[in-house]
Amino acid sequence: MTQHTPEDPAWAAKRRRAGVVAFLVGAAASFAFFAFFPGLPHVIDWGAVIVSLSVGGLARWAWQSRLTKKHAALR
Repeated sequence: MTQHTPEDPAWAAKRRRAGVVAFLVGAAASFAFFAFFPGLPHVIDWGAVIVSLSVGGLARWAWQSRLTKKHAALR
């Protein structure tokens, strides 16, 4: 088994890619909620954009945190 250090470029690249994917999924899910949920005005305004970007950032942070904890547990 190969030991990974926190400075390992392959680990950093994997963590970065996972963060980008988590951000995009979170932001897209939030946009979809505002666009298609019944009862909402079906308008994407600046408030929805800001909330969607915030949800994407939160999803990125949560996923990277989970990956880091999982990686630390394997060491």
